[in-house]
Amino acid sequence: MKKFNIIVTSTFGLEACVKRELIGLGYDILKVSDGSIELEGDGRDIAILNLWLRCGSRVLIKLAEFSAVTFEELFGGVYDIDWQDIIPPDGKFIVSGRSAKSQLSSVPACQSVAEKAVIRKLQTRYDIEHFPKTGSRYMIQIALRNDMVTVTLDTSGTPLYRRGYRRAIGAAPLKETMAAAMVELSYWRKDRLLVDPCCGSGTILIEAALMAKNIAPGLNRNFDFENWYIIDPVYIEEEKKRAAALIDRDIRPRLTGSDIDGRVIELAKENAERAGVGDCIDFRRLPLEELSLDEKYGICICNPPYAQRMGELEDVERLYRNMGSIFGADKTWSVYILTSHEGFERLYGRKADKKRKLFNGNVKTDYYQYFGERPPKNRTSV
Repeated sequence: MKKFNIIVTSTFGLEACVKRELIGLGYDILKVSDGSIELEGDGRDIAILNLWLRCGSRVLIKLAEFSAVTFEELFGGVYDIDWQDIIPPDGKFIVSGRSAKSQLSSVPACQSVAEKAVIRKLQTRYDIEHFPKTGSRYMIQIALRNDMVTVTLDTSGTPLYRRGYRRAIGAAPLKETMAAAMVELSYWRKDRLLVDPCCGSGTILIEAALMAKNIAPGLNRNFDFENWYIIDPVYIEEEKKRAAALIDRDIRPRLTGSDIDGRVIELAKENAERAGVGDCIDFRRLPLEELSLDEKYGICICNPPYAQRMGELEDVERLYRNMGSIFGADKTWSVYILTSHEGFERLYGRKADKKRKLFNGNVKTDYYQYFGERPPKNRTSV
């Protein structure tokens, strides 16, 4: 069975989360870099990774790695790849690029040279002057860093955060992969109450429900590799059937989401239904200041409005003070807040037990973690 060098990409700061996911899936890690984790696998592994990764962004096949300081060297390195064994004559191949700290700094020029090399190599097999590009998609990336070129083929297509359930989003959407990471980085377990008092379109709670029910995040979407002849389509068919059989259909985790905006609450309900977890989450319209903590040992995970992004600064800071008043009054609750506001701890009224730097899209944020008391050992649920 053909082996591939695989790169799983991640949002900056989530490499450790993705690494833990991969180890949990049974993979040996070859290398961890900023924004990427490398491993080895076959076509079935490509299917498994795309189906099951919750925090990873894309699954790429690394086709080549070489040094290049001239366009001739770039052309030659790309041409040496056996594109004729990968892309069919009608393949819709798209070349993108990026460059950092390299002599070949013009990304458009690098893309043009690389595409010419791909075409020239394909023409060694196919008698075609202008390729129609009407068939399956092949997304090729040429990444230059410190004069080293890495050529990859994207098996995922659309990013993995696009699970397929969120057709409707609120004003400030949180990517599904980031929401999943926020849950993974918390102490929440499926037998504990989880609350999001600024739930928006419901992404954090939906991702938690998918975890609790063991629903593969990629189960209801398609991937580019499914239409390639270099990867047997039986792998994705078999792995989707296996994933469907592994769903825990009996569990009902206790998840509660609230928001002041009734419109986004309705969107959240629709998203949860599409994700197959509508029966797991109680969504309600409720201003945060009216929230009451009726139970002990709960978990709050929240991506509240940022002053730079939504609302007025005064309103946002009032919201943060209210969060501190509500959750800070009960030492059994654990609270996890993602925000870009550098004065959050002062407004919340307490220094975080742990703080982690993350990027929410292009926005630099901190993930503030407040650890509550642990539930008694003889407590089976809270």
